[in-house]
Amino acid sequence: MRLRSKIIAAACGSVLTLSVAPSAVAEQPDATAQQNEAHQRFQVLSSELRGQLAGHWFDAASGKLTVAVPSEQAAQRARSEGANAVVVQRSAADLDRLLARVRSEIGDGVPGVFGWGVDVRDNQVDVTVNTTRKTEATERFLAKVRGLAGVQVVETRSQQRQQAGTVQPGSPWWPGSESNCSIGFPATDSSGGKHFLTAGHCTNDANQAAYGQSGQQNRIGTSNVGGTRSVNAREGDMGVVAVTEANWTLSPSVNTWGQPAVTVTGSAEAMVGDRVCHSGNTSKWQCGEVKYTNKAVDYGGGLIIEGLIWTTACSLGGDSGGAWLLGDKAVGLHDGGPSKCVQNPTDGDMSLFQPVNEALRKWNLTLVTGGGGSDTEAPSAPANPRSTGVTSSSASLAWDASTDNVGVTGYEVLNGTTVAATSTGTTAIVTGLTADTSYTFTVRALDAAGNQSKQSAAVTARTSGNTGGGRTFTNDTDYPIRDYQVAVSPLRSTATGAAGNPVTVKVDATHTCQEDLNVTLVGPSGRTYPLMRTPGGNYSCHAFAAGRTFTVVPGAGEAASGTWTLRIGDNGPGDTGVLSSWSLTV
Repeated sequence: MRLRSKIIAAACGSVLTLSVAPSAVAEQPDATAQQNEAHQRFQVLSSELRGQLAGHWFDAASGKLTVAVPSEQAAQRARSEGANAVVVQRSAADLDRLLARVRSEIGDGVPGVFGWGVDVRDNQVDVTVNTTRKTEATERFLAKVRGLAGVQVVETRSQQRQQAGTVQPGSPWWPGSESNCSIGFPATDSSGGKHFLTAGHCTNDANQAAYGQSGQQNRIGTSNVGGTRSVNAREGDMGVVAVTEANWTLSPSVNTWGQPAVTVTGSAEAMVGDRVCHSGNTSKWQCGEVKYTNKAVDYGGGLIIEGLIWTTACSLGGDSGGAWLLGDKAVGLHDGGPSKCVQNPTDGDMSLFQPVNEALRKWNLTLVTGGGGSDTEAPSAPANPRSTGVTSSSASLAWDASTDNVGVTGYEVLNGTTVAATSTGTTAIVTGLTADTSYTFTVRALDAAGNQSKQSAAVTARTSGNTGGGRTFTNDTDYPIRDYQVAVSPLRSTATGAAGNPVTVKVDATHTCQEDLNVTLVGPSGRTYPLMRTPGGNYSCHAFAAGRTFTVVPGAGEAASGTWTLRIGDNGPGDTGVLSSWSLTV
């Protein structure tokens, strides 16, 4: 929980703004009435249902708190308090025991395994694996945890890193002669001493000079005084810089990079489903949704950090230590994220932050806050929404800017009640769509206080059915390939006439043992066309080659139009992969 900017007046009378640089997110969340109410209801229910809550999250579709409980009686009690409730199989104690078992198997780290924690929505423990870094040790570990009921293995081809960056103007701070980090939140100690919180991996050197400008200029104070004010280990990623130089003042106003500043009014604990934003020196002002709380990450080299918050927000190198906000409440300090920003990120592309309250408690510091909370006026609805282009799996949208009494900080594109894309400007691209399908979108604006505008008029866009210049169609949705299961990926062809002779199928997939796989194409008629078969008997494993192309002669009367389906069955143990996309030329 943290969020903030710092303004510090330089010694010679000039003023230097050190903004709390938060990590990346995609919009401004919890100051909205619905999220505030959800957090308040949780405080009530956590007391009334003590020991019975297996998880909780904010459900954006209904605008309510949702709790997971082990009995219908507890669910009815939660509903009577105005919350959504689902009855689940595993209690919080069950999940804790399961997570402890996973931790014991991981020990000091397993190659490729970089995340593990409880997924409260699915009532299970998720283990995240980078498939590009798997070894035999990884396979042995995965064989063990897949045998545990309640454990889900999530496979990606990317993963986070703790971020560093180059010198940039704005709101950075510099540890000695190193590259910049970002300021988190200003705080004071019991004696009135001034400090700011930031990332532990930015403050690892004891008694290091901290500067407000590159080139070791405009000294602010000293980082990690006495060597006891920095942690970058299992406990967390957090550190303290003492502000000791004369005429530097602390401010609760967060730099939102061109938008009106947000004044921090306190701190909070983020829950799954919250919309959070962060400010950082490189990615600037970014927002997103909380996907996991209390989830661990393994950065490699023996560096494992537990208890982090994982979000869909964007972040970049140089954001480290920056401020994360829930409305006008501080929630975290930026820890790490992807090497580049992507839309609809997988687990390996998410941005992570350290809860700020943990850092405040550890060093007995008090957050610097201001009044705030007075802006209740929502922005105007975006005008003139329009489609500016489509592909078989995406739609490009644009709209006219909204206005606000203070300032608009971003926009959400809605597909029904679901947020399909976010933007800080007046354009967005919605991805992951189905070919040759009509979609209806609306857009709403948000301001720094979390107020939401009314939705815009609806705009309709139809994805194309053709991505290959005539009769080629693609499905680029990821499908996991799991032991003794079948990955099923359909696509719709709008081509006319009979299917070509031959039909060409291109498959982009990763798998460590292609000999385990049966690959089959199913035509609109229901006929099956084997593309690859497991050899049976004893065999050596070889990796499935990316971009593999197959051809098949269709049966008489097979039409080109309709639903074609690719099926990949994994008939062996210990090897898994991902079907990332496939295309069909008919």
